[in-house]
Amino acid sequence: MTGTATAPFSADDYRSRMERAAREAADAGLAGLLVAPGPDLVWLTGYAPTAATERLTLLVLTPGRDPVLVVPTLEAPDAAKAVGAPALTLRDWTDGKDPYAATAALLDTGGRFGISDNAWAMHLLGLQQALPATSYASLTEALPMLRAVKDAAELELMAAAGAAADATFEEIRKVPFAGRRETEVGADLAGLLRRFGHSQVDFTIVASGPNGANPHHEVGDRVIEHGDMVVLDFGGLKDGYGSDTSRTVHVGEPTDEERRVHDLVREAQEAGFRAVRPGVACQEVDRAARAVIADAGYGEYFIHRTGHGIGVTTHEPPYMIEGEERPLVPGMCFSVEPGVYLPGRFGVRIEDIVTVTEDGGRRLNDTTRELVMVD
Repeated sequence: MTGTATAPFSADDYRSRMERAAREAADAGLAGLLVAPGPDLVWLTGYAPTAATERLTLLVLTPGRDPVLVVPTLEAPDAAKAVGAPALTLRDWTDGKDPYAATAALLDTGGRFGISDNAWAMHLLGLQQALPATSYASLTEALPMLRAVKDAAELELMAAAGAAADATFEEIRKVPFAGRRETEVGADLAGLLRRFGHSQVDFTIVASGPNGANPHHEVGDRVIEHGDMVVLDFGGLKDGYGSDTSRTVHVGEPTDEERRVHDLVREAQEAGFRAVRPGVACQEVDRAARAVIADAGYGEYFIHRTGHGIGVTTHEPPYMIEGEERPLVPGMCFSVEPGVYLPGRFGVRIEDIVTVTEDGGRRLNDTTRELVMVD
């Protein structure tokens, strides 16, 4: 990442996001938000420092005041080039000065603040020492839905990332599988994602045969064999927005049981997708997909949530899981990815990214969900 925006947004777009974040903080009973380098800072300002260092960089958002970015003097020129810079005030500090005192001057001395999940502990402790009466909550805890609802421009970028992942699958199904190591096919996936426009590859799962029964197996040295089921799950960032898709392929002809399990997961994935509509609780997507698998007698082998949000990171709120009663809202984007994992034998997972529309849902992945045979 550079010090410029990772997506084609304007200073006004970033100004609007910062204003909304400050309003939502006030509505949540917070005195403001403190945003360290990472996905939230990029989303709010378009600024990503070239390297995270021990020097404090912190965006301060407080209701009724202009946004301020506290930044080391030597990094101020890069920060000033960010697309969102015209919508905020830069306050730089030089080595040898106290950045916590400079930041404390911007804050309510007894306020409760939301702070980035990835803020360094040394910076949080420095603020607490400067302002001992303040308290803090993680942004995910305080404002979990801050980035969840995407606008039209963001949805276009999400769709383009999904299309790039789809193009990757269409190409990977043409390569040889049998006789090659999982690591080799994983390298093919990473190369294809980059060829189709991804600047960042976050994961390339190639889980063959018994490895497919481990949902978080990535790649290993196992040689893929004729007769293997192979779970492929891959994604990353394209133009600052995430892709994530899973398809399960078979090397040669599958057995009747392998077909049956794959068809079951495909049916569950369809049920989860059809449950998507505005106002429905997130947990209903999980329930719909899980019921199909449980009714077929495989419930104990579906061992993870049905989905997770996605945006400027590949995993973020909301989560499609039992107990999440938050309602779906148009513009939310998340995965629908049920699976069945038979220990020591094989696994199946099928995943699309879905966005909530005004009257239902729209898939951002369109490759076949039928069982694909590969060589």
